Amino acid sequence: MTGRAADGAADPSVLPGRLAEIMRPELESVADEIVAEIRALIPEYRRPLDGPYGKTIKAGVQHAVSLFAAQIADPSASKQHAHEVHRRLGQYEMREGRSLDTLQAAYRAGARVAWRRIMEVGRRSGFSSGVMSHLADAMLGFMDELASVALDGFLEAKARSTDALDTWRRRLLQLVLERPAVPPDAIEELAQLVGWTTPKAATPVAVRPLHPLNPAQRPSLDPDVLAELSGVEPRLLLPGPLTRERVAALERALPRCRFAVGPCVPLDAVADSLRWARKALALVDEGVLTPRRVMWVQECLPVLLLHADTALAAQLRRRLLTTLDGLTPRQRERMLETLRAWLDAQGHVLDMAERLSVHPQTVRYRMRQLEATFGDRLREPEARFELELAVRTMPDRIAGPATSRRS
Repeated sequence: MTGRAADGAADPSVLPGRLAEIMRPELESVADEIVAEIRALIPEYRRPLDGPYGKTIKAGVQHAVSLFAAQIADPSASKQHAHEVHRRLGQYEMREGRSLDTLQAAYRAGARVAWRRIMEVGRRSGFSSGVMSHLADAMLGFMDELASVALDGFLEAKARSTDALDTWRRRLLQLVLERPAVPPDAIEELAQLVGWTTPKAATPVAVRPLHPLNPAQRPSLDPDVLAELSGVEPRLLLPGPLTRERVAALERALPRCRFAVGPCVPLDAVADSLRWARKALALVDEGVLTPRRVMWVQECLPVLLLHADTALAAQLRRRLLTTLDGLTPRQRERMLETLRAWLDAQGHVLDMAERLSVHPQTVRYRMRQLEATFGDRLREPEARFELELAVRTMPDRIAGPATSRRS
């Protein structure tokens, strides 16, 4: 080949077919040389090549060099099969126990061998520097692409190992709960990696262990449940609405726990729903809500709203209790109990008597005391609403038995 012909090969209309034709006879030997180089430089690959191990390594290299030649001849040639081979190769490397660094070192070694052979072919064929530069860019970009595919396969296999899968699933749950919200694409990418189908809406569950959980024991949760049970605030996330059957399954899987089930909401609102569920558990501890094995947040939204700002609720209570200054503790308790019953029964004497378990005449006497203490505040809608807010934020031991029945 003359120099003039070689320079002309740099023309895009001539380069692809000519280069592919020259390189095809080199493919088998360069593949063998790449395998030998990898085994010589990287101790982890010095196993005998008989059996599935050798076939996997050789197949990966042969597909790579064959596809490179095909890509030069026709850039639109499909890469799907080669990508699948190298994705499986990455998965195989992870299962074999080799590191990510080892895998990447193998691809670098392969790129060096391929480049040396291209330089030899170029010199032998009289290619110009322009052609060689084109080849170098094409080859390096191609090897980076295959290395990236193998890396994806490696990470997929790693994510699906038992311990790693749990770690990545916990990370996915954390991403869903992040504030400010992370991009949906980031959630979807990690969800695909761990095999979790991203739902349009989900139900968070706050978990309260009633006895210490055994960290070595894995609860038998359904595969679509994301769980973080080892932290300070254990939680679960289930796709879609939570049925009674699924709640029963949770109770069986975590028999020594209390659950607060948040409302089913779009994925970007799960953090708020979980926050409400945690608040419901806290209100049980404070004596505001009645303890139950499973609490449905939808059933106590008004109580959660009243206790959403504890400092503000305390201020409301102080305004109410200031009105009762000068009374003995017993008188104050009876006054608050009567006020609560009066608000609940809307002033109906017989209903109040039943709630307070006293005679109607006693109710009338107490109502006169209420009117003397609160005056017009009992008749003004806004003032009466403030009184009711203050009373309903009080613990049972202060507001009286009417509160317990109401809760």
